[in-house]
Amino acid sequence: MHGDIHPKRMSLPIPGTQRAAETVSAEGVPKQPATSAAKGITAAPYGEVCRPLDRSARVFVAGSHGLAGSALWRCLVREGFTDVVGPGSAQLDLRERRAVFDWFAATRPDVVLLAAARVGGIKANATRPAEFLSDNLRIQVNVLDAALEHGVERLLFLGSSCIYPKFADQPIREEALLTGALEPTNDAYAIAKIAGLLQVQAVRRQHRLPWICAMPTNLYGTGDNFHPEHSHVLPSMIRRFHEAREAGARRVVNWGTGTPRREFLHVDDLARACLHLLERYDADGPVNVGTGTDLTIRETAELVAEVVGYQGAIEWDAGQPDGTPRKLLDVSRLTALGWTPRIALREGIAQTYAWYVENLGNNTVRR
Repeated sequence: MHGDIHPKRMSLPIPGTQRAAETVSAEGVPKQPATSAAKGITAAPYGEVCRPLDRSARVFVAGSHGLAGSALWRCLVREGFTDVVGPGSAQLDLRERRAVFDWFAATRPDVVLLAAARVGGIKANATRPAEFLSDNLRIQVNVLDAALEHGVERLLFLGSSCIYPKFADQPIREEALLTGALEPTNDAYAIAKIAGLLQVQAVRRQHRLPWICAMPTNLYGTGDNFHPEHSHVLPSMIRRFHEAREAGARRVVNWGTGTPRREFLHVDDLARACLHLLERYDADGPVNVGTGTDLTIRETAELVAEVVGYQGAIEWDAGQPDGTPRKLLDVSRLTALGWTPRIALREGIAQTYAWYVENLGNNTVRR
């Protein structure tokens, strides 16, 4: 189903909305601000609205083969969407501007979920910052510009909790953005994500389109990246403890001291939250997406080892970086909109590990 393009294009049921062909000139420049997009909608506290998406609308999931994108795809199909498109990077390189604009012109999506990004763990971010900055800026600018030129009415940009200052007050509120220095090991990625968020806000101000931003905490789940250098902490631990158990290793050494605290969200919960926001939120500010609870990296390692069945020693290399000391999101804005996570951490780790083991023998696992 990935990359399928269907001939029909359905308009979204927003009162007073004009089709993109009516609001964009031949040169691709909007004739006038799309003020009709929000007509008839009364905002409640926290930007709450009621604006269901047409299940036959064409939805473009940018990054559909990644962890977040594939979860968004599954969620949309499960919720009855019938026209979901999302070519992989081999079919459409989102860093290539002309290719992105040509694809939008040919496909004309109604809704865009921008989940595409170059991502990685602390080592990848620290050793390849130029790639993380350049690739993510190009992906975001190309998709957002093309979406604007082709009159996309509804868009959600997926950011990251790493956009917040390293020493922000905990739990981190959305208002903490740009109030302090970033964590140096992932500042390039964070700057790119901040730029994407500000571009969405600029489009809202200038063109009055109801585009929104979601800022997820640390994600994990089915389809994760288990590469020893490019993965995030939780999938990296799953691989490390599994391989140690299989090899009968007496110890596993993890980076850092184990004292930093992290919040983890199953990617299927993120996907539900994104759809919830698209249909119930319309405001300038981003919305944090998380569980509102955290644990230490040491506790995380012990939990993963327990789920995997590893019984050897767990040791720590304090000479390696810890990263941000704590990163817990304030999710009150999201919970006020009526959303809560469903998947407990132990359950989610067990599901992820089962998927990892089941798919080790094929090319499904990124490792």
